[in-house]
Amino acid sequence: MTLPLNTDVNKEAPRLFTDDFYLFYIQNVGKMGMEFYTMSLSNCARLDICEYFTECLNESARLPNKATEIMLTKGTFIRAPFIPVSKKVEYVQKQSYIAGWFGHRRPLNAIEMSQIYFNLIQNQLGRTLLMGFSQVAKSKQVRDYMVRGRDIADKHVEIFGSLLSKEFLPSASAWDTMPTESTVTPFSDKLMMFQTATLNAIGIAHYGRALSLSPRRDLGANYVRLTAEISQFAEDGTNIMIENEWLEQPPQATDRDQLAST
Repeated sequence: MTLPLNTDVNKEAPRLFTDDFYLFYIQNVGKMGMEFYTMSLSNCARLDICEYFTECLNESARLPNKATEIMLTKGTFIRAPFIPVSKKVEYVQKQSYIAGWFGHRRPLNAIEMSQIYFNLIQNQLGRTLLMGFSQVAKSKQVRDYMVRGRDIADKHVEIFGSLLSKEFLPSASAWDTMPTESTVTPFSDKLMMFQTATLNAIGIAHYGRALSLSPRRDLGANYVRLTAEISQFAEDGTNIMIENEWLEQPPQATDRDQLAST
């Protein structure tokens, strides 16, 4: 079954993912929407556009709330690791607080733990999504790219999971979110590449945020290394999209050097 010309979605294709994955996807895409609509709202001056982004932000917040509610009802929601509530305020006393390569490593703090868990979950989402895309992509170039991304996400899941397990903290289970065995494409290669490019950009942003919130040096080194790997993967994906004329060019600033040379 092939997609009609200029169509990115095949509504007649069998399902590629399970209901549990759809809930998982909606929950996490809602979180991403809140992040980016908040950024858009904070940089906006026109009041009507501010009101629009506020409405979008509220709608995005309802998505993960509703998905979480359904997952709790179904018993499929997996809670993040938790630690005992602090009984008093404490202040850092020694430089060893930021150590991480040699000697004694302090336990993860609550912020570091939350960033590790969040990025683990996002990579689980990407792994399953790209696994499904690799089954249905028509172009071998795109199919190979999806397999590569699946393997990168799987490796990152293992890295973040091991950081938690070393602290005797539970990591998220694999979830019941594996793709079906369908090989009938519900989406065009162009749409799947666009979705992958979006997740790449979001992943880089999340790693950058986690880096800024993780004082322990070994964690920072991990985020720098993993960011470089995603950045290279993202660049290769951009080249595929450019080669196939799938990458829409955003509005650009005026090239003053070009004007001056005409």
